[in-house]
Amino acid sequence: MAREDLGAVSILVIVPCGKAKIWDRYPTAGPTPAERAYVGAPFKVNSDYARRTSDAWVILSAKYGFLDPVDAIPGPYNVSFKDPRSRPIEIVTLREQVEDRGLRRFDTVIGLGGKEYREVLRLSLAPKLVEFPFAGLSLFEGLHATKQAGR
Repeated sequence: MAREDLGAVSILVIVPCGKAKIWDRYPTAGPTPAERAYVGAPFKVNSDYARRTSDAWVILSAKYGFLDPVDAIPGPYNVSFKDPRSRPIEIVTLREQVEDRGLRRFDTVIGLGGKEYREVLRLSLAPKLVEFPFAGLSLFEGLHATKQAGR
């Protein structure tokens, strides 16, 4: 998403990164665009939903924060919002990224992912309200609902 195009966009979907990454399959892959770096089924389902239902989408990485799909990730990492010992990106840094990337400009912001991602999104985008259409569903139910939504 080009930063200068933000004024015309009304719906943003924020997709969680995934544990499964391209380097797990291809250790020598090198720097890879974020949309191709995450290779697990949940990421695929969520990013497909984002492409179908939004004007723009970003990925929330526990290491790098908000990434455009084309932003390059230099290599493998294992950081999670579920494990504070992995040293995930801090909320203050995410808030700076929200401002720098103009993420508050969207009329509607939809967040995907589990409770840890939802909490991080609430804190980093506040006071902007984030919608979580699949909150409360199990992983399986959520992925199924996400696949069906916007078809």
